[in-house]
Amino acid sequence: MINSKDKKLAVRARRAATRAGWFLRKRRGRLGTIDNSGGYMLADAFTNSVFAGERFNLSAQEVIDYCGAHRELRRSLVRLRAPST
Repeated sequence: MINSKDKKLAVRARRAATRAGWFLRKRRGRLGTIDNSGGYMLADAFTNSVFAGERFNLSAQEVIDYCGAHRELRRSLVRLRAPST
């Protein structure tokens, strides 16, 4: 059973992935196999390509950090492209 702290962290991770334009997938079956480490996978919603966690090996905090770094990178690129007045 998941405690409330883990559940809140999972919700935050899903929101961060959605803001980045991705979706978060958690595989619940057959935990501990070579392709399932019990964590999360980040994938693009449009192309269905996997960005991170190919073997469901990301924790919720790692997802939040990954999405946050991606968001900061996008913000800095927008600032570089913005015309200076």
